[in-house]
Amino acid sequence: MAGKRNPWGKPGEGSDGAKGDKPAGDAGGGPRNPWLPGGTGGEPPRRSASIEDLFKNRGPEGPRRIGGGGGGGPAGPGFRLPQRADGKSWVPVILMAGAGLWIILTSVHQVEPKEQGIVTTFGTYTRTMGPGINVTLPWPFQQVQVVDVNTFRSERVPGTDAEKLILTGDQNLVDLSYLVRWNISDLKQFQFQLAEPEETVREVAESAMRAAVAEHELDYVLSGAGRADIEQQVRQRMQDLLNAYRAGIAVQGIEIEKTDPPARVVEAFKDVSAAQQDAETDINRARAYQQQMLARAQGDATAFDKIYEEYRLAPEVTRRRLYYETMESVLAKTDKTVVESSGVTTYLPLAEVQRRSQRQAAPAVTQGEGAAR
Repeated sequence: MAGKRNPWGKPGEGSDGAKGDKPAGDAGGGPRNPWLPGGTGGEPPRRSASIEDLFKNRGPEGPRRIGGGGGGGPAGPGFRLPQRADGKSWVPVILMAGAGLWIILTSVHQVEPKEQGIVTTFGTYTRTMGPGINVTLPWPFQQVQVVDVNTFRSERVPGTDAEKLILTGDQNLVDLSYLVRWNISDLKQFQFQLAEPEETVREVAESAMRAAVAEHELDYVLSGAGRADIEQQVRQRMQDLLNAYRAGIAVQGIEIEKTDPPARVVEAFKDVSAAQQDAETDINRARAYQQQMLARAQGDATAFDKIYEEYRLAPEVTRRRLYYETMESVLAKTDKTVVESSGVTTYLPLAEVQRRSQRQAAPAVTQGEGAAR
């Protein structure tokens, strides 16, 4: 800018812009440039304008990070750990105590009675720990994973309320849900042999159930005895498959919770079931009547055989006895009396006399009741 003074000045330049021997910022010059180094007249030297110099004095290696003296000064405030009575530092003691605590916490393991622990050395299987207090190398040399192996676990198939249709042996469909109970028999195999043991149990159970149901008809699957038989078959099939996989799993039981027809045909299925029940009822009644008549016929045949044996021994006596018994059974139901010859004591018809007396007493009773009214 021509004719004007530079407010900041330059090194070696006067107020009029001409170069001189004195640095800028003297009494005869213009305003001082705060970013330029150096000073005059006993003033403290100004900091350098270089950004590297600014951060050098403030960085980790600068004077404020050097020394640990207390109070002010160029080094700034410092911090010193308290010392022991003998003048030595507490740092080694603290480090040793931390290392001992770390060794104890990562080397001593308490295993509950229902649990077992897997010990791995740098990720490689080493051994299986039983219940009680166990000691291993500290972490990270050895790691321990404790698992409950005795508690029964359960898997419900299907896991939701959706239909699970399975084909039966007579080409029918059944909506079937069931529960699988299992536990860990070999922790090493369970931990390292299968990637997803729970999912494997679910898939093996579904495969075994479909294979078992496909061998039976629908009526057998819906019956109580059929369900119990299928549960046993599924359990055995599952255990065989899991043993072949070396899964380390023991199947404790299968429980079928629901066996229903598909929802779309449930009404028709109910009608068919009702008709089948009615048919079974009629069949049972017919069989009961058959058994009754057969028992009666067998009884009559047995009685005839006994009479025939007596007849062979005494034919005349047997014929007369049969005649008397037959006439007694026939005449017992009639009020007629047959007299064969004269000279017989007159028959007194007691039954007829009794009926007449009852007919005569009936009007008298009726008249007495009318008079009372």
